[in-house]
Amino acid sequence: MAKHFRSGDAGHLPNQRKSGGIGPPDELPRQRRGTTPQMYGRYPDWDVLSQQGHWDIVTRNVVLDRVQKVPPFRFFNEEERRTLKAFSDRVTAQDKEPRIPVMSMVDAKLDAGELDGYQFAGMPDDRDVWRIVARGLDETAREAGGHDFASLSEEAQRQIVGRMADGELEGGSWEELDVSKAWSVVTRHILSAFYSHPWAWNEIGFGGPAYPRGYAAFGVGTKEHWEPDPAFDVDPVTDTQDRGLE
Repeated sequence: MAKHFRSGDAGHLPNQRKSGGIGPPDELPRQRRGTTPQMYGRYPDWDVLSQQGHWDIVTRNVVLDRVQKVPPFRFFNEEERRTLKAFSDRVTAQDKEPRIPVMSMVDAKLDAGELDGYQFAGMPDDRDVWRIVARGLDETAREAGGHDFASLSEEAQRQIVGRMADGELEGGSWEELDVSKAWSVVTRHILSAFYSHPWAWNEIGFGGPAYPRGYAAFGVGTKEHWEPDPAFDVDPVTDTQDRGLE
């Protein structure tokens, strides 16, 4: 997972890894153009918004609204917001500003009833799943000595998130649903929101919407002439395995 960093030289993050190797690789560059979560990424000179002149007006407005018009919270109450914002930050490893406003985007969809059109057998409505998860996280946090989930240290939060991912949380509100399926529900919503945002596109070097310009370069190792080259090309899967962060 990502971690906090202080300002360092213009090219790279300083070495601030915690014990156990938590955090990005030391060589991961700072973002020099555009915005990424926490201002680092593999494509430091890429800004997908520089390509907006190639998008049709409807697409351009939709994408720009994700940056310029963060929706207000309407679905979750204040207590739920505090808990779930901390939870989504741990899931997406957003430990420092700028952050993609994931929960604001999730809240807007839930409030509008824009669900996936299906749900797991035996599970509550996704909107109910979110509320149960918020209660369950706070209950587990109190068992760990905190006031609520958001009041715990980031490491304590990570441990609870890991236990949820493994389906190991139980008792209280967790008895109202299948924890593993609840994890699938909430992370599906979180990741959908995260990767729909242009700051995430900058981080992964995504070229942006295909219409109307389109993409013509297909196949492994090919790219359009306007797509960025990575400045850092370590395989994240093997790097995570090598540092014991699975």
